[in-house]
Amino acid sequence: MRIQVDGFSQSRFYNGNPWNPWPFFSWNSWLKFSRIIDSIMKAWWLLLAFVLARDWPEFRGPTGQGISDERGLPSVWSETRNVRWKVPVSGRGWSSPSIQGDRIWLTTATEDGRSLRAVSLDCSSGAVLQNIEIFHLDSPVAINAKNSHASPTPLIEGNFVYLHFGALGTACVSQSGKIVWKTRLAYDNGQHGPGGSPVLYEDLLILSCDGRDVQYVAALDKNTGGTRWKMKRRGQQAYTTPLVVRLPGGDQVISPGAFRAISYEPRTGKEIWQVRYGDGFSNVPRPVYGNGLVYICTGFQEPSVIAVRVDGRGDVTGTHIAWTLKRGAPLTPSPLLVGDELYLVNDNGIATCVDAKTGKQYWQERLGGAHSASPVYADGRIYFLSEDGESVVIAPGRQFKKLAVNQLDGQTLASMAVSAGSIYIRTATHLYRLSNP
Repeated sequence: MRIQVDGFSQSRFYNGNPWNPWPFFSWNSWLKFSRIIDSIMKAWWLLLAFVLARDWPEFRGPTGQGISDERGLPSVWSETRNVRWKVPVSGRGWSSPSIQGDRIWLTTATEDGRSLRAVSLDCSSGAVLQNIEIFHLDSPVAINAKNSHASPTPLIEGNFVYLHFGALGTACVSQSGKIVWKTRLAYDNGQHGPGGSPVLYEDLLILSCDGRDVQYVAALDKNTGGTRWKMKRRGQQAYTTPLVVRLPGGDQVISPGAFRAISYEPRTGKEIWQVRYGDGFSNVPRPVYGNGLVYICTGFQEPSVIAVRVDGRGDVTGTHIAWTLKRGAPLTPSPLLVGDELYLVNDNGIATCVDAKTGKQYWQERLGGAHSASPVYADGRIYFLSEDGESVVIAPGRQFKKLAVNQLDGQTLASMAVSAGSIYIRTATHLYRLSNP
């Protein structure tokens, strides 16, 4: 017996299938329609992922602290697994990749150090789009054998890319490759060569210029390259990248140098506070900020990590150091702050996790290998990269939990970059884009 509903039989109403939610479609039509909807939704999510993909526009990413909110990143890879592309990069350079939209920028130098260059690549394919000579040196300077003449990382903002080669020169180019301005800041990088990268604040490009002859922090007009302010300081050579900290009481730019770190008013260069740390010099790590504290690595001779409250004025050495860590302090890799835990890896590959507010140690483990690259937090994981291409992936937390160990060919001193669902790793000869299928 067929039940009549509003003049239609049940079999007609449901087209012979009692589970058909679209009563006037056949079941085959519904399947076709659902596949179309599914394809549309997949395309929409891909588009949304592209739109929401975070750029990695400077050393240590959008926050300057090695943090990314990207999702869907690979946790495992090798030369034959999860490599979307691998392309050769000519010359020698240890700058990290900087990424905006579909464009990657690196710096490199010819093997003899005479030609200092900027290279842009297509994000999708890895194809080299431009290879531009920025400076040509008649007499290249000697540097540490481990370093390169192109180690500072480019900084991208909109249509402009800011390039720094330490005392060898600073420049701005457009995304199309046109050189907008060039300048040279007078100081001697010393026997190690260029290191620290630039940072932007409003219309100022701020750089730490700590040579073995003179030491100062300078702010250049990002549009012209002209000097807007320059603050001298006493010290020795250092190779750090400043960090801009935005605070309710006024923004600060914090620049560690030899023997002391100094906080400046970004617009004027006026000193806000300074903290001394003995004979520590030749600093490399970029500081990180959180919990009202800035975490500073003090450099060679007296390596330690100090947590400094940022609300002081003048010399705060005796009043604003919240805690000090000496065992396991890095000389080259920058710290990583994830929530209330601070993660470190020293140059000998020993990783440490401490309470960021108190300095209490939770764990310390040997990862293996020498380390120069700074760690990255993304997709709920922490990625470490040794100098021999080995990456150790761990879960954040107060107990050490290793998730994966991955290996690529070649030497790796540059820090990772993260963007568009991918991890980018530069080796001595190649650039990799690592993605899940």
